Amino acid sequence: MSLSKDKPYVLYVAEVIYTKISKTKKDNPNISSIVAIERFIGSKTYEKISTGKFHDIWFEKLKENDFIDKKTKKKISPETMRLLQMQKDVTIKQLIKSQNLYYAKSSYPIESYQRTFDHLWRMCESYELWCKETKQTEDLNLKIID
Repeated sequence: MSLSKDKPYVLYVAEVIYTKISKTKKDNPNISSIVAIERFIGSKTYEKISTGKFHDIWFEKLKENDFIDKKTKKKISPETMRLLQMQKDVTIKQLIKSQNLYYAKSSYPIESYQRTFDHLWRMCESYELWCKETKQTEDLNLKIID
């Protein structure tokens, strides 16, 4: 049985996040994946995803195209759209914007920042797992699951 290499729709945002963080790491080979994720937080892409604009734009394009994905030419089911809406809602809640990243006079991250970091880490991990399962590993340089 061969696995489909069609990316599940719920991985689209994870791919965007992974690609941006991966580029930061490629451009700065001496930094860790942790630092690359930290640099992603606060970027324009992060802002777009954390406010829900990423999903809103995507949903609008799908609606204009009668919910047919331009890449796959397949119609996206109402169930999948509900899952994507849930993903949007969870992502907004998890990627909370915070002015203070660490408690004063310590190097411990505040809880909301840690939750944000953990969510981004899990999204990158999910994307890597899918890529490894489908044997599409050429651009996996974060090594989250290794």
